[in-house]
Amino acid sequence: MGNGDLSRSESRQVAVAAATLGPWRTAAAVGTVVGGAALGVDIVTGNWSMDILAGPVGLGLFFFFLVGTVGGRLRRDTGDRRLQRWAEEHPWQSALPAAGALWVLNTLAMTLLGSSGLFAALFTSLLPAGLLLAVAGVVGSVKQARRRG
Repeated sequence: MGNGDLSRSESRQVAVAAATLGPWRTAAAVGTVVGGAALGVDIVTGNWSMDILAGPVGLGLFFFFLVGTVGGRLRRDTGDRRLQRWAEEHPWQSALPAAGALWVLNTLAMTLLGSSGLFAALFTSLLPAGLLLAVAGVVGSVKQARRRG
């Protein structure tokens, strides 16, 4: 699976497949705990507003994708070695599907569960998606550099 072997469409498909390498059950548990804790804090502190669900759901989604994506970069026991190798060789590209999914889902949470309009939600959701991309890309790049060096 070298760089020149894949078309742009095939690269996207491999990136999405590589995203499945993460510990998604653990990620779901962490996202649920973080989101639930954030909701609990909002309820206890009396932060009752239209956004009472949007913020905690957004935090839960962020930690879900963070643990799943970064965990996939750090795991060694994944099933498909070719996908793992491709993800290690393309750390930034392999983080794009998770960042894109977070961007879309966080935008939906902000518009459907909160008081944000679509354009505000799209813009605001860029921050957690970009942060996820940066963290996963840096972790993957460091792992790649250590493997080579």
